[in-house]
Amino acid sequence: MHFLDFFTDPVLRGPTFGTFFMCIASSLTGVILILKKRSLLSETISHAAYPGIIVGASLFATLFPDQIEMAFFGVLLGAFGSSLLGFKTIDWMEKKGKVRPDTTLCFVLALFLGIGTLFASAMQYLFPSWRTTAQSLLFGQAATMNDFHILLYAILTALVIGFLFITFRPLQALLFDSDHAKISGIGTKWLERILFWVILFSIILGIRSVGIVLMSGMAIAPAIAARQFTDRLQSFFVLSALFGALSGLMGNILSVKGTIAMKMTLPTGPMILLTAALLALLSLLFAPRRGLLSRMQRIASFRFRCLKENVLKSIWKKGSSSFQELKKTHTLSAWTLLALLWRLKRGGWIQTEQERIILTSDGYRKASSIVRLHRLWELYLASELGLSKEKIHPNAEEMEHILTPEIEERLTELLSDPKVDPHHQPIPEKNLL
Repeated sequence: MHFLDFFTDPVLRGPTFGTFFMCIASSLTGVILILKKRSLLSETISHAAYPGIIVGASLFATLFPDQIEMAFFGVLLGAFGSSLLGFKTIDWMEKKGKVRPDTTLCFVLALFLGIGTLFASAMQYLFPSWRTTAQSLLFGQAATMNDFHILLYAILTALVIGFLFITFRPLQALLFDSDHAKISGIGTKWLERILFWVILFSIILGIRSVGIVLMSGMAIAPAIAARQFTDRLQSFFVLSALFGALSGLMGNILSVKGTIAMKMTLPTGPMILLTAALLALLSLLFAPRRGLLSRMQRIASFRFRCLKENVLKSIWKKGSSSFQELKKTHTLSAWTLLALLWRLKRGGWIQTEQERIILTSDGYRKASSIVRLHRLWELYLASELGLSKEKIHPNAEEMEHILTPEIEERLTELLSDPKVDPHHQPIPEKNLL
């Protein structure tokens, strides 16, 4: 089986293109849900569709018992009506009942899921063959998509992209500063209504591919991955759509090839969600700026820099120092101190003379600068903020490592270029490194 078969084979192209477009639409709406801090809303709406799916399938079975292949339309209408009722219930409980949003969402999710389970039990005896079709929507039926579903999801994706393109500026104002949007004359009520319908249709139609249980993850996971790489709304939408499309494509490929290789069924819907979740996890770990490993590396680098500067400051105060003196002063392990001294010596800041560690000219200037920042900040806390001398030292120990040249200049100007700190210790003159 070749890669192009997924796009040309009559059996494979339906799931491939259908989930491709569905994942793009759902991931775009996921960005909006995350920015509005309503991530659980997609989970609630998808679960609220469950009773409607059962009722819609039951009514369709009663009216058109020989048209089981057309049950999708009955299921879709039922899901739409049930989800709309669920959303109205959420809105009523929050506005009229003054119930907290998270409590409301959990209550409605559990309520509608319970009702749907009750209806499904009754359907088992009334329409057993139809119940199988309805129950399959819990985890989706992506593998049975055809060209009709490609067209349906392509239209949905085009509508979502068109909506975001046309309303981008008003939507941006609504998402980040709704009060300003109202004052600016933006029709926030109409925009929110249209936004609601876009989200609702995306979730309801997406149930066909990844199912009720997994739909929320499919909307949120690509957006989580995209958020780790950007702070711009435009890029956020684009990256989320790319991660969504990649999830849909890779999920299909892994489902088909995995099923053949492992000789066991790997459902398409769950495989798509697992792919999206894996992309989100990898982004959370390895994203250049926001990734966990990147942040841990920056934290470790900062702490190591602070240790180096503290060691330089200790040597500056004593004029020279020994390995054991530094180890005792800073309570460091021998290996850590060796690494610090190696980095300082490599940077040209220290040198060794007769088993004593002394500062080079560059090291002396660096240490003087650290001490200057420390004492300037102590003087600022004492003279401008009125803190006692006993409380200012610990704070200055932290601030000396993060004060910028701009802040140093402002402090020097504010304090009229002081010469001594609150402890009557001389403040080193400013020098250029």
